[in-house]
Amino acid sequence: MTETKYPRESLIVNTDQVMINDLNNYNTLFGGVLMKKLDNNATLSARRYARAKECVTASTDSIDFLHPIHQTDSVCVESFVSYTGNKSMEIFCKVIAEDMITGERRMAATAFLTFVALDENKKPISVPQLVPETEEEKFLYESGKERAERRRTRKQHSKELTEIIGLEKPWEKGVEV
Repeated sequence: MTETKYPRESLIVNTDQVMINDLNNYNTLFGGVLMKKLDNNATLSARRYARAKECVTASTDSIDFLHPIHQTDSVCVESFVSYTGNKSMEIFCKVIAEDMITGERRMAATAFLTFVALDENKKPISVPQLVPETEEEKFLYESGKERAERRRTRKQHSKELTEIIGLEKPWEKGVEV
C-alpha cells in the first residue's frame, strides 16, 4: 500500500520581526532576505513531510512579491507540501505581513519551491502521496500537475541553453579591449 500524508503534516509557520539591516534603500524588506526565509521554511516542510535528513531545493518556481514589507511589520511565512511527484515535493509558501501598530494583515508574497528528498548516498527517494483536505489545499493540488509540467519544460529549456551559452571569461574571448 502506498503511504499517504496530508499537507498539514508538513506545515511550518515562522514569524519574525523586520530588523533595520533587513531593509533596502526603500525602507522595505530586501527581496533576498525574504527569499532566504522562504527557502528555510520550505526546506523544513519538505524534511517534515519526507522525514528525510536531507532535502534539497530542486527549483524555485516563482516568488510573487505582492505588497512591500515595512520595518513596522512582522513577517509570517507559512509553508506546506502542495503537490507531490514520485520523488519530488512542491512546497507552497505564503507570506503574511502584519503591521504591528495597526494590526492590519496583508498577503505580501506567495512562492512555489520544489524539493527532492535524499538518502544517505545522496540519491533521490520516493515520497508519500499527498491527500489535500481544505479548499486551499485542493486548489493547489489540482493545479500542481500543470506547474510540474511547466517546471519540466523550463528545465529542458535550461539544459538546451547550457549547450549554447559559453563558460569563457569575457576577457578571454579574444575581444580586443
